[in-house]
Amino acid sequence: MNNKTLINKLISVFIAVVIITIPFTLGACKKKKNDTAASAEETTAEVSTEAETESVISHENEARSMISGKWVAKESAQNRPVAVMYSNIYQALPQSSISYADIVFESLVEGGITRLCAIFENQPQLTKIGPVRSCRTYYLLFAKEFEAFYVHFGASDYAKPYLSQAKFSSLDGMVYCNFYRTDDRIAPHNAYTSWDGIMDSVGTKGFETTYPEGYLQPFLFNTDDKNDIEITEGTSCSKFYPGYTYNNPWFEYNAETKEYLRYQFDEPQIDKETEQQLSFKNVIVKYVKPSYYDNGTPNYKTYGSGKGLFITNGKCVDVTWVKESETSGATKYYYGDGTEITLNAGKTFICQVETSQEVTIVE
Repeated sequence: MNNKTLINKLISVFIAVVIITIPFTLGACKKKKNDTAASAEETTAEVSTEAETESVISHENEARSMISGKWVAKESAQNRPVAVMYSNIYQALPQSSISYADIVFESLVEGGITRLCAIFENQPQLTKIGPVRSCRTYYLLFAKEFEAFYVHFGASDYAKPYLSQAKFSSLDGMVYCNFYRTDDRIAPHNAYTSWDGIMDSVGTKGFETTYPEGYLQPFLFNTDDKNDIEITEGTSCSKFYPGYTYNNPWFEYNAETKEYLRYQFDEPQIDKETEQQLSFKNVIVKYVKPSYYDNGTPNYKTYGSGKGLFITNGKCVDVTWVKESETSGATKYYYGDGTEITLNAGKTFICQVETSQEVTIVE
């Protein structure tokens, strides 16, 4: 066999091998392509299923809270809240169970100190609430805006004519309400109550436990569970000082939680029971004109109209407030264009501040 014949035979064998191999190679490629497509389809299906699961969150048997905007059990959403007067001087700290409050209201009393009115919704597990102190008229009027049972221990003489009216649902530890004293502090900083004690007193008094027919909640709340309300105008607000000189409180923005941490007396304000720092989604300022009785008790006019601030998600904006009646209806807050503000769902702190106080906003 000559060389030429040998070469031709080798070429023929090579061509035959190629012809036989091509179908299998193409088949394998096609299979791989199909497998990849199938895998992609499965992955897409998994993502879609997860997305559908995340987007469809059932709130069956739930309703939005009238004081926080959060989802709560439907059967309890119509229950009236409880407003408790808290002592806020240094000897009364740390306070118990205040971190469970959905709304906290601060204002001056005599001598430049402040007290807090904390509003709770459906907290039957609380066994120690306080220390509880006495009533001032403007705290009682504030609690009435939320149709809250008003828990206090005594009252100023100027508040007594209001407290005697059944519509204010007063629960006074000096008259009748389930209180107890502890031995770890001296009076008057050791008067406490519990949720069960408050509800027992509500029952004894015969108060209605649900909101009255036709009641309208004071605040509008954001109903988008995935996206917060963002202030489009105004200024950045990393810290806010309301200007109370005795306790020198401030609020500091936490960008991770998108809430404002509360400080006073140069340290975090802590709940004794939970050991957690107080934190709020919204902060509101209501400016009122300074006015005092002869003995130094504030006599603020809390109805009519005035200026204020709305702070949320690291921004602050000027607002105006309007309240049409002293003893009924709620304080409403409006942007400069007349639109009512919408709060983000969560806890709210309200500072009632005299127009003469030095308020500081740190951008």
